Amino acid sequence: MGPEVITHGGIRYAEIIRADVKVEKTTFFSPAESSFQFGLLAHEAGFVEPPHYHREFERSIKDLQQMFVVQRGIVGVQLFSDDGELLREVELKAGDAIVLIHGVHAIRVIEDMQCISVKQGPFLGDQYDKVFVSAKS
Repeated sequence: MGPEVITHGGIRYAEIIRADVKVEKTTFFSPAESSFQFGLLAHEAGFVEPPHYHREFERSIKDLQQMFVVQRGIVGVQLFSDDGELLREVELKAGDAIVLIHGVHAIRVIEDMQCISVKQGPFLGDQYDKVFVSAKS
């Protein structure tokens, strides 16, 4: 069982890895060309990865993707089309992870929650980085 992929109009909006998804070996689910790589690391006991680093390489990234891993509680992640139409709400529980790839999104806290959040930087502040959109009812 792999990730849930949410698409609309041929565009990938989000990928979700539920807490119960298991892989035998390290698996990345995002397309190789994606500016954010989303997957699971998995190795058998005794595996040792040699010390290494990742080469510096100038990358040009126009999008900003964001990932949440729910540590506790329940959160509804709402995904909207570019014009503000609600496409879907996904309920996430402890251990679930989502990467927000494209489009407008919002969260609705169902039970007090805490998430690890990761996104590309640098962060230029709410006034520049966030564009608020009126949702259609």
